[in-house]
Amino acid sequence: MRMLLPHPLLSLSLFVLWLLLNQTVAPGPALLGLAVALIGGWMLKRIRSARLRVRRPLVALRLAGVVAVDILRSNIGVAQVIMGRRKKRHSGFIHIPLSLRDPRGLAALAVILTATPGTAWVEYDPEEGWLLLHILDLVDEEEWVRTVKHRYEQPLMEIFP
Repeated sequence: MRMLLPHPLLSLSLFVLWLLLNQTVAPGPALLGLAVALIGGWMLKRIRSARLRVRRPLVALRLAGVVAVDILRSNIGVAQVIMGRRKKRHSGFIHIPLSLRDPRGLAALAVILTATPGTAWVEYDPEEGWLLLHILDLVDEEEWVRTVKHRYEQPLMEIFP
């Protein structure tokens, strides 16, 4: 059974999502959805890396809370920029030196920074370990470097072994 459905929950989720998006349970779309669900499970089995082990789950929960608050605050700040409440706006790119090297930690950092409105992960140099980040409303470059390093990178280094 594990060979046919290596990730049964994922396959079931893909199948249900397919049916919901198609808004029908007719045989044709349902069979195609079943094929997509099976292939999706098999593909995940092929690309899946080593088992993820979170070392400090409480730090992960605290980081999730910090990120949620930062996203909310950033939404408000971007709305103010868009509505013209902040007349003087300077966007720009900054290089941030990173100590984090774990691929999963870097992926989590990329998601955090890109999910936060007003920031975008642009480039990462794995040899030198720097990140190029675009900031919509760049006021203090050093403050952004401190924010990324202390609020996000440090907890991620604790979470991922």
